[in-house]
Amino acid sequence: MTIDIICPLYNAEKYIKDLDAILKKQKNVEIKNINYLLTESKDNTENILKELNCKYEIIKKQEFSHSLTREKAAKKCTADILVFITQDIHILNENWLHNLVGCIENGECVASYSRQICSNKTIEKYTREKNYPEKSFITSEKDIEKMGLKVFFSSDASAAIKRDIFIDLNGYDGKDLAASEDMYITYKIITNGYKVKYCADSVVEHSHVLTLKQLYDRYYNIGAFFKENKFFNNYKVGKAGGGLALYVLKRAIQDKNIKAIIRFVPDMSTRLIAKKMGEHFGKRNVNKK
Repeated sequence: MTIDIICPLYNAEKYIKDLDAILKKQKNVEIKNINYLLTESKDNTENILKELNCKYEIIKKQEFSHSLTREKAAKKCTADILVFITQDIHILNENWLHNLVGCIENGECVASYSRQICSNKTIEKYTREKNYPEKSFITSEKDIEKMGLKVFFSSDASAAIKRDIFIDLNGYDGKDLAASEDMYITYKIITNGYKVKYCADSVVEHSHVLTLKQLYDRYYNIGAFFKENKFFNNYKVGKAGGGLALYVLKRAIQDKNIKAIIRFVPDMSTRLIAKKMGEHFGKRNVNKK
């Protein structure tokens, strides 16, 4: 099957050369197009794209949307499979893409997403461990009772979907989602009777060092997403949040990671408070890039 890659960019000069190079080195796949969507930037990203002879489109900063920008690009694509990535992933080998889309090509599922690992020693290292285990698995509608809301988890930092399914499901329904657009489309895939695969052998490094303010903004937007899409409240949350926090604390103690232990309470409190505030007050324009 042919593949179109969609990658939003913003002030991406420190990422783009290495990212573009490894994309073009992927083995045993047929990449039709790599589509870069460049939000108006202050750095040298556009000049680098020109030097590399890349296909790109300029997006006005006020017009960028995590969902609509991707949806618009996807509807222009003609390949069999759409692959969504973000600028800040580090693809670890030349089989990443083959390992991501192989399950779609062989009919196991219609969508998939990669394992993410974190190279720094922040709390994110442990949340990645918990959310992205070492073993692959497939989820479908039959797993809703057991997994609840977690069945809709995925990440378009590195994800794939059959283009015809994306189009038939009407993508993100024209909604301007400030966060969790990947959960939104996964919900539609699962509840329409299709399967999604987590591909543990398709690995990317994806690391952040966020301030508490940046963390607040991120989780506020997640809360606003749930306020806007109340149907997710019909699915049980279970012990996912508490289980994640306990896992993080346990692992930080095991590693004797003093910085992560000190950060634990303010970090987890910020996530909880921000999500609750977003659920209460709804959408606002933060982190729109």
